[in-house]
Amino acid sequence: MKRRPLYIETKINCNLDTLWTYTQDPSTHQQWDLRFSEITYLPKDNPTSPQRFLYSTKIGFGFKVNGIGESVATKTKDSGESTSVLKFSSDSNLSVIRQGSGYWKYVPEQGGIKFFTGYDYQTRWGIFGQIFDKFIFRPLMVWATAWSFDCLKNWIEKGLHPKQVIKAKLTVVISGIALSLVWIYQGLIPKLLFTDTGEVEILKQSGLFTGNEKSVLTFIGWAEILFGLSILFIHKKFLHIINIFALLLLSATAFFSNAMIFTFPFNPFSLNLSMIAISTIAILNVGCLPKASNSITKQK
Repeated sequence: MKRRPLYIETKINCNLDTLWTYTQDPSTHQQWDLRFSEITYLPKDNPTSPQRFLYSTKIGFGFKVNGIGESVATKTKDSGESTSVLKFSSDSNLSVIRQGSGYWKYVPEQGGIKFFTGYDYQTRWGIFGQIFDKFIFRPLMVWATAWSFDCLKNWIEKGLHPKQVIKAKLTVVISGIALSLVWIYQGLIPKLLFTDTGEVEILKQSGLFTGNEKSVLTFIGWAEILFGLSILFIHKKFLHIINIFALLLLSATAFFSNAMIFTFPFNPFSLNLSMIAISTIAILNVGCLPKASNSITKQK
């Protein structure tokens, strides 16, 4: 099964010295690169020898993959272009990667540094490893590298530390889960399973769907479930804006249909206001999230 080298590119608005520090210092590198949990440089016997390093990657459930690498970095101020070449390998049977090599390239341009990488590797586990790599692991590596490059870009250009990004991501995910549960519950329970809880009466009192209230209620129920699933898996600003406008519209509709329901415990006012606040929090954090799509990715 033919392997295709990976290529990821971004452009960062900074000078070469700044980008060099963020990418060549191991304690800094491990903070923004999803592919590595820890990077440790080994002592050199000779100053001109390649830099050897140990790396580890946490893969969950207390397991991690360890490996060793070797890099040669060449910083050429005269021409403006710099290169860092490396090779890496892992003896861990948990690692898809047996050994590989690649490079980082720094090319000064108008408005910043074009920063790109190309790398490839050999897999273990025989034909199963090749199939797993082609359809799962390799696309994941492309995404992780591209996401990491954009994380680095945001750190340098916007001052958004990777730890801050992780907190923002958790905030958006938790917000999505909370909103999704409410929308799915509201669509499934009172509109599809227990339609005699007052939802049909609210539609009748509106006078807009004479004779078709149950069909409309079923449609609304499925629409709410689908929207709940969308906001759970798609972390986009526009979905939260739709959520806010939808809640305002539903509140207005409920008020004009039967204003008395606003006097009930856990009425639309208290519920919708809370959901609007959650969406507002998500919107404030979505802008902090790196996006793999902001980087150029291709497989040569």
